[in-house]
Amino acid sequence: MSEARDYGLDGATPVQLNTSPSPMRPPHIDLEAQSPRSPIQFQRKEDKHPISPTESVRCRRPNRSNTAKTYKPEVRGRDWHPGQEPGIDPSATHPHSPLATNLRAQCDITVVDFSEDDIRVQHLDNETLPSFMDMPRPAWAACRWINVNGLSWDVIKLLGSDKHLHRLAIEDLLNPRNRTKADWYSDHTYIVLPLQKLIHFHSDTHCDSDCEEWDSDDGMTRKRKQEKGIISSFRRKKNEKNTKEPPKPLDSAAEMHTHSNGYVDPFGNRSTDAGNGFVKAHSSPIMDAPVTNVRTLQRYHGGPNEERIDFMEKHSALASKSLGVGVEQVSIFLISDNTVISFFESSAQDVESPIITRLSSRETILRRTADASMITQAIIDAIIDLAIPVAEAYQDAIGELELNVLTEADISHTTSLYVLTSEVVQFKSNLSPIVNLVNAVRDHKSDPVATPGLNGKPPKSSITISPVTQVYLGDVEDHIILVADGLGQMTHAADNMIDLIFNKNGARQNETMKQLTVVTILFLPLTFLTGYFGMNFINFTGAHNHGDGYFWEIAAPVSFVVTIYLMRNFIRHQFIRKMQRRGINQSRKKRQAKQEYETKQKRH
Repeated sequence: MSEARDYGLDGATPVQLNTSPSPMRPPHIDLEAQSPRSPIQFQRKEDKHPISPTESVRCRRPNRSNTAKTYKPEVRGRDWHPGQEPGIDPSATHPHSPLATNLRAQCDITVVDFSEDDIRVQHLDNETLPSFMDMPRPAWAACRWINVNGLSWDVIKLLGSDKHLHRLAIEDLLNPRNRTKADWYSDHTYIVLPLQKLIHFHSDTHCDSDCEEWDSDDGMTRKRKQEKGIISSFRRKKNEKNTKEPPKPLDSAAEMHTHSNGYVDPFGNRSTDAGNGFVKAHSSPIMDAPVTNVRTLQRYHGGPNEERIDFMEKHSALASKSLGVGVEQVSIFLISDNTVISFFESSAQDVESPIITRLSSRETILRRTADASMITQAIIDAIIDLAIPVAEAYQDAIGELELNVLTEADISHTTSLYVLTSEVVQFKSNLSPIVNLVNAVRDHKSDPVATPGLNGKPPKSSITISPVTQVYLGDVEDHIILVADGLGQMTHAADNMIDLIFNKNGARQNETMKQLTVVTILFLPLTFLTGYFGMNFINFTGAHNHGDGYFWEIAAPVSFVVTIYLMRNFIRHQFIRKMQRRGINQSRKKRQAKQEYETKQKRH
């Protein structure tokens, strides 16, 4: 029993409210699941007793809760609700969010221990990583780099607990879309940025019945049956047309990784958001590269409108070459014990191979410094280098469009230019914030951070960015600014081409109207005279006493006079323009003659 008082009435007395299940509503009914038109009646019509404020709130509550459920962000998981505890603690004993626990994949883990004199590279997976982390780090290893290809909660939990990674950084790591930033904690730094690279679409889904495929050592070999006749020719043309279209997105996020490598959709079996969709593509622009599942640029920024994403991908400037832009999030942890942990969704090999090649040589700065901040710089530099071919592909595409616009401008080119501009703007929006990230890392001071770590203890050390790293980060910044400036020029060129198309079409229409106007002026007096002589007058001596030549004797001078009169302004402007051009040419000839005369005088 609870007590409530209505202070709106004079002399009100306390009213006892029964908090037990109401006799008008079965106790097993979920209020939040009921719709406003629920068949359950909370009060009969013949009851004259007013509804208490508490019961009125109960009646309105289902509407508000259903509305709140409708707009929950899908990327945070089904169990997300406003006001919940931020971050994910990997060392906590309580159950974690399904967003984390359901994220499972077979990861390729590479551990590189190196110093100026020695280097050791070890390849691990989900099963062998725990035993490796139990072993102490070698005393000779001045720096350690742990590179993880794939996102799996068991790997993230193990590394997060071992290195005491901050819970907010863990939450950002699991979220596939974050802004480019660097978060500084007590004993580590969390850096997140997008990786953009050029990919080649895998076209198995567009293969018709007249082509055969089989797997080989390079992963892709295709043989097309040789057929003759009109039907086979029609099929080949149809297949060639289909290969220009981008591949269809996967139906669920679970198809990002096949069940053979143990991936489980963290969102369950719900329908996939178009922005989270993946497509099959080769990991590089060449056909021999392995096939993987990537998120395209349109699907990374497209939002829930699947039709728009499909349209933009189909009309992309790179779609005719079966090329696209793959985007994924890269997370880097720079730890105070000279350790770097990097997480990639699927493109770790593109960054790992060149860095290990550099570490294998003792002459490289990366090996001689044995500095974790230099490893971080090398990862960021490799990510920027992967974006350069994308900019070159867009430069080639906009060059082809420019030739088409200059030679044969058509209104349909505006669609291609708009799609190209949209992709370039999205590509630049992912690349430009990395400049602020690089500056934040370069300007970082090695003073201890006041925020304690997960263990609640004050920090014993802080992150140090070496002077060598600060110098080489300046080179990375130059590369980013150079690419971003080129993208800006592409955007302006596309806008100028759109304006040129409309201007040329407008000028063409004006010229057409000018020609129609001249024809109208010429035939206007003829039409008038034809109507005049065609009148059915009884006494028409001009028409009855003369032949057809009499019509032209009258029409010729009338047409000449009317034409001159109506085109008098045009004739005057043309005459003035001709005289001005003639004066300019004469002045130019006199100046050239004078210069030649003075030159001859100087020679003598």
